Amino acid sequence: MEELKQSEQKKSCANCGAELKYKPGSQQLSCGYCGYEEFIEQAKSSFEELELEHYLKAVGDNAYTETIELLHCKNCGANQHIEENYKSLHCVYCSEPLITEDIEKEGWILPSAVVPFQIDTKKARSIFKNWVNGIWFAPNKLKKAALDPEGIRGLYMPHWTFDANMTADYIGKRGEYYYVTKTYKTKNGTSTRQERRTRWYPASGTVNGFVDDILINASEKKQREVPSKVAFWNLKELKPYNSSFLAGFVTEKYTISLKEGHHQSFAKAKQIAHNWIRSDIGGDTQQISSTDIKLKDETFKHILLPIYISAYNYNGKEYRFYVNGQTGKISGTRPYSFWKIFFLILFIVLVIALFILFAQ
Repeated sequence: MEELKQSEQKKSCANCGAELKYKPGSQQLSCGYCGYEEFIEQAKSSFEELELEHYLKAVGDNAYTETIELLHCKNCGANQHIEENYKSLHCVYCSEPLITEDIEKEGWILPSAVVPFQIDTKKARSIFKNWVNGIWFAPNKLKKAALDPEGIRGLYMPHWTFDANMTADYIGKRGEYYYVTKTYKTKNGTSTRQERRTRWYPASGTVNGFVDDILINASEKKQREVPSKVAFWNLKELKPYNSSFLAGFVTEKYTISLKEGHHQSFAKAKQIAHNWIRSDIGGDTQQISSTDIKLKDETFKHILLPIYISAYNYNGKEYRFYVNGQTGKISGTRPYSFWKIFFLILFIVLVIALFILFAQ
């Protein structure tokens, strides 16, 4: 398998020789030892939308334009690429140790664009710590984990985006509400109320438009799915791919193929088409009997989106906390301390018992 291209090589500090890392929220690489900073060279052109049909027909699921070094987590299955040298490393998803001797090279479709991290690890750790301190009955071990400088890691998550010109022919019905007065008996005689009815009229037609950036998470593990509260990025901030943005962070390789991602995107395109159709039918309510959806001029991008993850094990169960690396939004599942809840209940019972005792 071919070697990594020059764009994937590590970048060293021109002043002291240490490894440079991307500085979140900037267009620079920085040295953590001497403070030297180096600007990231900007691409001469914007990122490219790739023709989907070529990749699906010519090279299919195994399409790749580059090779990448990967560490595979044997516990949860995540494939992780590191843009720096580590003597020891743990999986960002499950905290299991990764063995650097197991590193492998695999082909991948080179990313077209990346949303760079806008907040650094220190800020993400502060957001996580404040969130933990604000939740009730959190185990003390969780609060200690929030203070661990190695307890949170920045990860670039792989996504597919799909664009297309969409046309949809449809047959359905338009419903218009009207109200009738109904009389009913009461204890004091009779009363009236308004009841809603619907008149249905046949409807048919064609809707069309451009579908832009249907976003598909390219990581197949459902247990690693980022909560919807956090999984929102402003794609207008996408930058042309440059491996310098990856320095100091972990990058996950997609495990959902381009073909499967395209299949999932059609389901979302169908939802968009149905929204267009309902708007075109009009009225108060709509029924859609049949649709014929066609997509043409389809393009796609492989993009990387920033997220901070803290994995935590408590009483044999795994918990994850996520901080959006662009917006700072936080979410996750949390454990409860049995003993904190137990002693609170015990305290309440004792207070009630003492109150009754003194009242008597």
